Amino acid sequence: MTIPDSSGYNYMMENGSIDLPCKPEEEWRIVQDLTAKAENSLREDNLYYVISKRWFSVWERYTLQTDGAYLFESESLISTNSGARPGPIDNSDVIANGKDNKDDDPQLFRTLEEGRDYVLVPQEVWEKLLEWYKGGPALPRKMISQGEQQKHFSVEVFPLCLSLIDSRDQSEVIIRSSKKASLHDLFETVCQLKGIVREKARIWDFFNKRKHTVLIPSNQTLEESNLQMDQDILLEVLVDGFGMDSTGNGLALVPVEPPTSSVTIAGGPSLSNGYSTAYVSNMYHRNNLSSTFGDMEDGYESLRPIQRGDKGGLAGLQNLGNTCFMNSSIQCLVHTPPLAEYFLEDYSEQINRQNPLGMHGELALAFGELLRKLWSSGRTPVAPRSFKGKLARFAPQFSGYNQHDSQELLAFLLDGLHEDLNRVKQKPYIETKDSDGRPDEEVAEEFWRYHKARNDSVIVDVCQGQYKSTLVCPVCSKISITFDPFMYLSLPLPSVATRTMTVTVFYGNGSGLPMPFTVTVLKQGCCKDLIQAVSAACCLQSDEYLLLAEVYENRIYKYLENPSEALISIKDDEHIVGYRLPKGGAEVTRLEICHRRYEIDRKHFLTPLVTSLEDLQCGADIELAVNRMLSPLRRKAFIPPVPVHSGQENGYALDAPGERNDCSSTVLRPGIQSACDIEPEGMSISELSLRLFLADDRGLSFRSIVKESPIKPGRMVKVILEWTDKEHELYDASFLRDLPEVLKTGVAAKKTKQEAISLFSCLDAFLKEEPLGPDDMWYCPRCKEHRQATKKLDLWRLPDVLVFHLKRFSYSRWLKNKLDTFVNFPIHNLDLSKYVKSNDASEGSHVYELYAISNHYGGLGGGHYSAYCKLIDDNRWYHFDDAHVSPVTESEIKTSAAYVLFYRRVKCHTNGTVGETSQGHGAI
Repeated sequence: MTIPDSSGYNYMMENGSIDLPCKPEEEWRIVQDLTAKAENSLREDNLYYVISKRWFSVWERYTLQTDGAYLFESESLISTNSGARPGPIDNSDVIANGKDNKDDDPQLFRTLEEGRDYVLVPQEVWEKLLEWYKGGPALPRKMISQGEQQKHFSVEVFPLCLSLIDSRDQSEVIIRSSKKASLHDLFETVCQLKGIVREKARIWDFFNKRKHTVLIPSNQTLEESNLQMDQDILLEVLVDGFGMDSTGNGLALVPVEPPTSSVTIAGGPSLSNGYSTAYVSNMYHRNNLSSTFGDMEDGYESLRPIQRGDKGGLAGLQNLGNTCFMNSSIQCLVHTPPLAEYFLEDYSEQINRQNPLGMHGELALAFGELLRKLWSSGRTPVAPRSFKGKLARFAPQFSGYNQHDSQELLAFLLDGLHEDLNRVKQKPYIETKDSDGRPDEEVAEEFWRYHKARNDSVIVDVCQGQYKSTLVCPVCSKISITFDPFMYLSLPLPSVATRTMTVTVFYGNGSGLPMPFTVTVLKQGCCKDLIQAVSAACCLQSDEYLLLAEVYENRIYKYLENPSEALISIKDDEHIVGYRLPKGGAEVTRLEICHRRYEIDRKHFLTPLVTSLEDLQCGADIELAVNRMLSPLRRKAFIPPVPVHSGQENGYALDAPGERNDCSSTVLRPGIQSACDIEPEGMSISELSLRLFLADDRGLSFRSIVKESPIKPGRMVKVILEWTDKEHELYDASFLRDLPEVLKTGVAAKKTKQEAISLFSCLDAFLKEEPLGPDDMWYCPRCKEHRQATKKLDLWRLPDVLVFHLKRFSYSRWLKNKLDTFVNFPIHNLDLSKYVKSNDASEGSHVYELYAISNHYGGLGGGHYSAYCKLIDDNRWYHFDDAHVSPVTESEIKTSAAYVLFYRRVKCHTNGTVGETSQGHGAI
């Protein structure tokens, strides 16, 4: 049986033709209550269920409670019967083999993204939806807690998959387990699966088909053991003190592989140069070292100075599962000459283990050891497993196997390394002073001195600069000047590209027919720009304002009332309308008029109309307003048309004389406000009996309106007009059908050359004066109020290593977008002298040269990161693409994929001229 749409729900219920467990709005309320209850009691092991986003979106639309933030990103949803009750829960599109999957534990596709492909609901919500709709299959997942300093709850959607290799017959079996499971749990699973006792089982970390360490049954988690998704573990079965090889022959106990270096770890126990054959002794070494410093495979070597190996700096990093974002940032940092020089020396005395803002020195140790491996391993790729484990502990947002942002990781690393290496053990409390008209040089030096009193590390020495921030109150003109440190500069990408957009404009007072206007706006503009362009095109009066709205399936899907909302959130195939409404006070009520057919399918049809009422009291006021809005559509006796538009892009073409009897192409006689004021004989507007219903905010429940119905005024009142045969005879509804798209699909667009901008134009956009956003108000100490002040940035002090982040990604509630704009950046002689406001000659040169680039290719979700890095000693560029490293020419490194740019200061000669940067950097 076909379930009717919810707009006719009450009608069907009254006639007894359907029996549903709950009303749609009641379903939504129950789900919201259960979700809120679950969110208020978050704890480990809570169960959540994966549900296909496609099915869940249909359910949201059925309950008509969604804000529409993401329902239309999938083309498959465009044709969905809006408001129809969904069928059984169908998760087949998110699991491998789909509907044919017979597995008792169906697995999800690894490429799925939350919010785009699936949603997570608490167990109580799943059980309620299953009770209402049946279907499945059920995809339960547990909540886990991650993070050292701050606990971070997340649902483990993709459990850890390990390939267990049995050394006796080389058979392989997949084991799925939570990464929070202990090694005890792993041994229990393996022994039960293989039918052996624990005492006979030895399990190796067999990453890359190579023995690394023996896994000892303990409370250590699989994550802490640095086991990675899809890696191998090796089972050896002991027989009377001997293991069995693949042929069944007995073999001696295989000793644990020694660490990569036998020298003493600073502050830790010493290991012998030979293999350790003592099982207990090895367990002591491993547990003590790993608990203090990490996995033996990536265990920390001596912090004594080391020399780089042959072809040092040309080692790649293995991809551990969507870790290209991490590999790209790490390669750029390890090829930063002063950082490489620092971490190749003995930095043990500068590790700050007491800093509450740091990571007890563990991040610095992990990064330093990884850097040493990359500089001493030749061209052999390094697997950064231990480093990734530390990252997951201290920055759980980067855990798991999803793609992340390389710049966000870079920001975390620079800040984390700084705190771990902060030479300041006890940070003093310092209260900053206002500038109070003092010279900028004095205030800047004071701020920098205060900053250095609390923050002093190699990261500050190398990577931190200072900019001047000027805030001006728009009311009292109070000026506030501060000098703040920066670690990198995030530069916007100003766009010169434009797009054409078509908006259909409706008169909010019923004085004319709707008319489409096509305007040209900046691609990266905002709704304010579109409103201004359309207002000019339609000759908006000074006492009017334009209200934009998106119409979907004959409903107002969303009002575009945020002037700063990016236009990229409006797609070319959408329908945008504008309502010309009079400016009024707070007491004005906005009236939204929707249409539906009488006794047919009761679905919404035609474009909604919007008007405003200053004095709304009863149903008669609404009926009068609806009649006024319908007046331009009124059919009437033939009036000879006078052409007012002829083939214009923004107007309607005239029909042949006598073919139409409407108001679309007439010039009115003096004294007549509208052609529709001419009433047909025997009919008066006051005698019309329209079928009007008052709807709630969600358009769900309706009640009939009569002239005497008291109407409570408010910001918004929604009514439904039911069109009977009488309305179709009186009015020509064709003008409310078939709205033009924002950009007509199928029309061949002119191909333009890829736009290009310079790095300097990005820097200009970053430093230009602009008002703060409404969500970023400044508290004016003179007004004692939050004000939308204007803000101006200037560069004051530049670091030796200057990092530019090109803001290619934009995120909003409705859309994620990436700009592939080509940015023309200098490789040599980037001169920033004109941007630096300080006159301090001791700072050094303001000329920089490029030495590394973090690249991002592709779109969001499915993109890939790599890096270009220059080996300073060789004066050659290389492409670091995970484990693969290859030489590139300097002419190849400029691409539209450039995302983060790394520059180093060019040294000045003693005579003051700028020269090449020194090629030698100590150990590197």
